[in-house]
Amino acid sequence: MRKTPRVFVRLLAVVVILAVVAILAGLWAMRGSLPKLEGDLALAGLSAPVTVSRDSLGVVTIDAANETDAARALGFVHAQERFFEMDLLRRSAAGELSALFGDVAIDRDKQVRVHRLRARLREHLGTTAGDRLPVLEAYRDGVNAGVLALDGTPWAYLLLRADPQPWTVEDTALAGYAMFFDLQDESNSRELALWRIREVLPAALYDLVATDGSEWDAPLLGEPRGNPVLPGADEVDLRTLPMPEQDGEYAVSEPAAPGSNNFAVAASRTADGRAIVANDMHLGLGAPNIWFRARLRYPDARAPGGQVDISGFTLPGIPAVIVGSNGHVAWGFTNSYGDWLDFYRVEFTDADKLRYRVPGGEAVVRTDSEWIEVKGGKPVELKVRETRWGPITVDLDNGDALALRWTAQLPGALNFGLADMAFAANLDQGLAVADVAGIPAQNLLMADRAGRIAWRLTAQLPERAGDCAPKRPLQVEQACRWAGWLAPTENPSLVDPADGILWTANARVVDGEALALVGDAGYANGARARQIRDTLRGSPRFTEADLLALQLDDRALFLQRWHVLLQAEASRVGDADLLALAEASADWTGHASVDAVDYRIVRAWRLAVIERIQNGLLAPAQAALGEDFVMPDLPQAEAFAWPLVRQRPAHLLPRRFASWDALLADAARDIRGQLEEAGPLAQRRWGERNTARICHPLAAGLPGPLRGLLCMPSEPLRGDGNMPLVQAPGFGASERMVVSPGREPEGFAHMPGGQSGHPMSPFWGAGHGAWVRGEPTPFLPGEAAHVLRLTP
Repeated sequence: MRKTPRVFVRLLAVVVILAVVAILAGLWAMRGSLPKLEGDLALAGLSAPVTVSRDSLGVVTIDAANETDAARALGFVHAQERFFEMDLLRRSAAGELSALFGDVAIDRDKQVRVHRLRARLREHLGTTAGDRLPVLEAYRDGVNAGVLALDGTPWAYLLLRADPQPWTVEDTALAGYAMFFDLQDESNSRELALWRIREVLPAALYDLVATDGSEWDAPLLGEPRGNPVLPGADEVDLRTLPMPEQDGEYAVSEPAAPGSNNFAVAASRTADGRAIVANDMHLGLGAPNIWFRARLRYPDARAPGGQVDISGFTLPGIPAVIVGSNGHVAWGFTNSYGDWLDFYRVEFTDADKLRYRVPGGEAVVRTDSEWIEVKGGKPVELKVRETRWGPITVDLDNGDALALRWTAQLPGALNFGLADMAFAANLDQGLAVADVAGIPAQNLLMADRAGRIAWRLTAQLPERAGDCAPKRPLQVEQACRWAGWLAPTENPSLVDPADGILWTANARVVDGEALALVGDAGYANGARARQIRDTLRGSPRFTEADLLALQLDDRALFLQRWHVLLQAEASRVGDADLLALAEASADWTGHASVDAVDYRIVRAWRLAVIERIQNGLLAPAQAALGEDFVMPDLPQAEAFAWPLVRQRPAHLLPRRFASWDALLADAARDIRGQLEEAGPLAQRRWGERNTARICHPLAAGLPGPLRGLLCMPSEPLRGDGNMPLVQAPGFGASERMVVSPGREPEGFAHMPGGQSGHPMSPFWGAGHGAWVRGEPTPFLPGEAAHVLRLTP
């Protein structure tokens, strides 16, 4: 009997030893894919040696003999640090994730593959690459050499039991297309949901919920919309309209759509005549970050003084600085939220749905088979039905269908013209580069060394010819067609504004004819843009430090009046739940700080109120559409919610409530119950809710105790969506940049998640803490900590 414990102990020791050996073997295998940081390596294809320096944060400086060598070296570095993330970009845009992750990704691949971007690229690669093909080929060769130069397979592929596939020039284009998917609604789902609602609601009610602006608007061109006038009882009366048999409860949250802030001040707004650009691009956050900081230096006759020296943020997968400064011009982007997709109604003329009506006759539906490779399974066939207006994406109940035209499907929508920003000597030359750049439509802000600033809507814009009404599916009779691209002179712009300031923040920036050209795909509420504009208008002079402070501004100006309303409503009505929320939030700090109880409570109550209002106003559409109803994103809900809670018309009161007081109290009861599940209201700080969850894409697949190894620290974050400091648990500023062209050493840069995609790298998470705390860190790379020499 005494032998049994000894045997058990020995077996346990063997298991532990085997586990330790397995862990050590795994760590050793992982170490094999660490990038080369120092020494000499051969890189075939170089015309001369290239030096790759890294500072203490892993920010890279590449010194090369020419642009092609710089691109080859950048491809080498990108691959060594970030190949897995590059692979995800190309696969996500091509609809090829299933080959890496198995059948869990099939549905997403089908949604993406319907656009057939890889097939379209193969047909039009010459248009996409243009005269930059040699640079793209050098970058491709550098990427593949970078993977081969690792001592082991990139660690993520060891976990997935997969092999990395070679990089191609097409893949570089797909990395660019991935940003179209990230920044635009490739299925046009919001427009589809609004169209269906529009068909069944009274016009006045639809116009109210679909309002496109508010009193918070701060456009560059045109005036604020103001809040809509509430329709009278003779136009809309919810008490007489149909209701669903069961109340639909669609949760409402602050829209956190991909976007950004950028703002600029001209020479007249600085003490010494410099112009300054600030940019923080808001995206989903991960470890590592989507961007990769780099400085590229090489001689080139096209550049001022014959020398390129460009610094900023690159996108691994593309050989270019996406935002940054070249010493003569500096630039940054925000997403435009213009309307770049249209539905066309497809009316079939035969029972098999092989032919459809077109102006003057019929056309044949073309069917293409897209084969989706599936890891561990058989390939899946997706039949894509193509019309002259794009692929069919929606089948309608009456037998018709909807075809979807998207700018990304057309040759010329993407090109690599933006890379020529490296050679721009002044504002005019920078704007000329923007004229030909093929990127997802963006608000470009630019400043130059002479102190000038400009805004330009940058993209290839579609020319919609004929009778076009893009808010509903286009009919055959309308004869509306996409007739190519507009001339660059049609792109809206504002150069050298009289007051010396510019700003954009994903809200509407234009009006009138320019707005008709651009359209509206769901502009953000204007509160963030207005707060930036008013701060810029409020001071005569600015420095880089001032603009960084504005990027970090967490003042809750947008929410202040809701705090006043909560306090007044609780005092007047005396409802226990309202009183509890009011008491816990009585001391208004006016900031979305991590310790702010008042901010968290008021924010949550406002959203609960808007949720009830929004569901009530759209209840007739829910009744009419049934399962086809989809709650659209309504970023301008504040425009109708605030007048409603102030005026409280009985005919617009959601029918599940006896009074507006009852609606406000019900929202308070809901929020109180949710918050008190975690403890007393007085302890429910904003940072408890707004805690960082910034992780590697594979973290979710690891057991709980191990996930943290692939995540940044779970730190509380200040800021929120309706203020300049946009921060949510997994969303926020993917970079911050403040720089004056020609004064780069005085600029600032932040980046979450770090430079390296390898958790054993010294650059995993490097700089992340400064991003969280908003500590100033230099725009330019620091002193070299590691030097790698690449030789032909």
